[in-house]
Amino acid sequence: MIKAILLAAGQSKRLKGENKLIKKFKNKPLINHVLNSLVKSKVNKIIIVLGYQSKKLKKIIKKNNKNLFTTNKKFKSGMSTSIKSGLRKISKKDKGFIIVQSDMPFIKSSDINKIYNSIKKGKSLVHALKFKSKVGNPIGFDISVVNKFKKIKGDVGAKFMVKRLKKNTNFIKVSSSRIFKDFDLKKDFN
Repeated sequence: MIKAILLAAGQSKRLKGENKLIKKFKNKPLINHVLNSLVKSKVNKIIIVLGYQSKKLKKIIKKNNKNLFTTNKKFKSGMSTSIKSGLRKISKKDKGFIIVQSDMPFIKSSDINKIYNSIKKGKSLVHALKFKSKVGNPIGFDISVVNKFKKIKGDVGAKFMVKRLKKNTNFIKVSSSRIFKDFDLKKDFN
């Protein structure tokens, strides 16, 4: 199995008082854009890591049979705690996992599938999308990398592992950097 870990525990600090994942973009809550792409993709399960306003968020998340929920009680301590929270739902029997940010509405299921297929081939430890020289999320990992994540702290995410394991990374070309766009500010929603 290859699972996706959807990070949805952040506090949306730059969007003063609003939870960006609940805020609507093109008539639907921001989180449901990437979630739809994950549901349509080949990933077997989607581990949704909740934290900040978890009850509100859970209510607006589209139901499907791939979803698994986990709550990161330490979400204020940064992204690393959410990744670790999601990794608790990964099994040693799994082939790998993909870490996905929930504030990136332009990620398509075809992008997720490129990472999924790369993990399935099993030739690299890390599977990252790249446009020209820019590497972005989501990022896939072989199951053997799980232990390396136990040491991360603070607001460190998946890109940190790409830097550490660059020699063992399969860079997958994409045709545009648009998929790497994350929403942090009010203007992003226009």
